[in-house]
Amino acid sequence: MFNWNNIDTVLLDMDGTLLDLHFDNHFWLTLVPQQLSQQRQISLDAAKQLVENAYHKVTGTLDWYCLDYWQQQLELDILTLHYSLVERIQMRQDSMPFLMALGAMNKKRILFTNAHPKSLALKLEHTELAQGLDAMLSSHETGYPKEHPQFWLTAIEKYQLDPARCLFIDDSEPILAASKKAGIGFQLGIKNPDSQKGHKLFNDFPAIDDYHHLLDDLLAGQHL
Repeated sequence: MFNWNNIDTVLLDMDGTLLDLHFDNHFWLTLVPQQLSQQRQISLDAAKQLVENAYHKVTGTLDWYCLDYWQQQLELDILTLHYSLVERIQMRQDSMPFLMALGAMNKKRILFTNAHPKSLALKLEHTELAQGLDAMLSSHETGYPKEHPQFWLTAIEKYQLDPARCLFIDDSEPILAASKKAGIGFQLGIKNPDSQKGHKLFNDFPAIDDYHHLLDDLLAGQHL
């Protein structure tokens, strides 16, 4: 799929790409409306509608990913609710073998996530993810989400990357497109971010549903 000789650094999204997106989908689409319904004494359907409208207003902005913003907007203790669901925080089963193979090939592995630093810390605490990474950047540290060109300018400069020799993996096609626009050389989509849902369709980028598809090429490169 890729000529690994042309790739020095692999940039990886977190939720849906290395971790199972089921936790986040369940949290934001099920638990939050349930809590809101109880707290405001409104029907579950009304709570779902309210939440969807609130999400829609800020989609693709940094606020959409900000726990503090939602705590204020929804008047719910978002962080405490996160902790109530920690058993659902799971790595994709294929993530760690892939990250370890990248490490063995001396490829730099950097996490680029829109997740809020508090959410990132929680997920690092409950998975082995940190062991498979060389560096991590939350878009909140840059002031821009990954959808924004400025995120990429800041990140490329921060890590002194040669963008043409980077592969970026994400489960969002608009974010893959933003990385391409910023000069990132290679893109890869993840078709099955949520283990409990069907596959997504990618129109403009190659996409896989299992990192083992990449492992053979990587390991072949190791033996050259």
